[in-house]
Amino acid sequence: MNKIYLQSKSKGGIFMPTGTKLETALASAKGLASDMKTFSLDTDNQEAKQMFNQLSSTMENVAQTLQSRFDYVKQEEPQYNK
Repeated sequence: MNKIYLQSKSKGGIFMPTGTKLETALASAKGLASDMKTFSLDTDNQEAKQMFNQLSSTMENVAQTLQSRFDYVKQEEPQYNK
């Protein structure tokens, strides 16, 4: 089975498993979606409310895409099932 790796520049060229990077990106996308929804609820400005709702929806779609990819990587790399 081929291992899936992603080179991380932030780690000085150390190869990190893609699943680890996807987990981080997925958590960030979910957090951003939540933040945008909160911003929408916190404003009375209708234009801002609409913008934040659109951004929240976009980030939810990003999170779903990342989740699908992470699920695939988990199937390919058994260490993520521990």
